[in-house]
Amino acid sequence: MTKMKKLSSVLQKVYIGIIFTFLYAPVVLMIVLSFNGSKSAYEWGGFSTVKYEALFSNATIMEALVTTVILAFAAAAIATILGTVASVGLLSMKVKARNAVTAVSNIPLLNADIVTGVSLMLFFAAFVTRMSSTTLLISHVTLVLPYVMLNVLPKLMQFDVSVYHAALDLGASPAKAFFKVVLPDIFPGLLTGFLLALTISLDDFTITYFTKGQGLNTLSTLIYTNRIRGILPEYYALAAIMFIGVLLLILVMQIVNVRSVPKGGKEKELSKKGNNY
Repeated sequence: MTKMKKLSSVLQKVYIGIIFTFLYAPVVLMIVLSFNGSKSAYEWGGFSTVKYEALFSNATIMEALVTTVILAFAAAAIATILGTVASVGLLSMKVKARNAVTAVSNIPLLNADIVTGVSLMLFFAAFVTRMSSTTLLISHVTLVLPYVMLNVLPKLMQFDVSVYHAALDLGASPAKAFFKVVLPDIFPGLLTGFLLALTISLDDFTITYFTKGQGLNTLSTLIYTNRIRGILPEYYALAAIMFIGVLLLILVMQIVNVRSVPKGGKEKELSKKGNNY
């Protein structure tokens, strides 16, 4: 039995190693090639930062990068505010009504991006003459809002509402009690939701393609329109920077989640009736 357990453990490690190799070997290769001094991907020309220099000197790519980052941060911030307000409102509902609204709000999570993108394009076409940065921002907020609610709502349901009522009894206004008592407790959920919304907005192509204004490009749409020219050397450096940036965001999310777990590993019991703030 001991030999079987050891063999099973070895096979599990080998299996996990193969999976991680398939997932990350291309990424590692891309990062290595970003420091290749040769323009050819099949010939090593020595360690060089020429691709990064070309990236930062390419005005078109840098403009698209700035647009992508500003759009992602704006969409994530707005979605975090709206998602928090919506989550608080959901807790004041009855269980059946809350479950129904939550199910409807989760539809964009399961819906195909192309369906959402075309639907938003047709919706905007009925009210505006041309797409713009505003329609693009609204589309991204619509895309990432359910992800924020998915992280904030469970934290609110774990919150001990008696602490909030105690703050009210001590003379705090509802707004002050929320910002001083409730918000610090649910902050890990807010931060996780914000970072998740940020990464999803950075990564989106389909919805951006259907709702962006003419002449406005994010990194994903710019790379798509330049695909005929082939893979530019700058794209190796760009992809490496984006991967490392997203990796850092994921690490922050994991650290926040770990620190938000109560000591002893015991989670607070979820409220079944909802809390009225």
